Amino acid sequence: ELAEVTVAVGLAQNMAALRALATEGIQRGHMALHARNIAIVAGAEGAEVDAIAAELASTHDVRVDRARELLAQRRKS
Repeated sequence: ELAEVTVAVGLAQNMAALRALATEGIQRGHMALHARNIAIVAGAEGAEVDAIAAELASTHDVRVDRARELLAQRRKS
C-alpha cells in the first residue's frame, strides 16, 4: 500500500511538472531571459540590457542582429 501511495505521489508530481513546463508563464519567463542574454551578446551594458531585452521580447523578434540594431539606435540618440 505504501508503494502505491508513493507511485501515485510521484505521478502527480510528474504531471504537475509537465503542466508547469507547458504553461505560458514559464515560456514567457524563458523568453525574457533569452532576450537579456541576446542583448548582452549584442554588447548592451548596464541599463541598456533591460531596455534592449524589453524591446526584443515585446516584438517577439529575439535575434542578435536586431539587438545590435536597437543598441546602435539607442546609442545614437
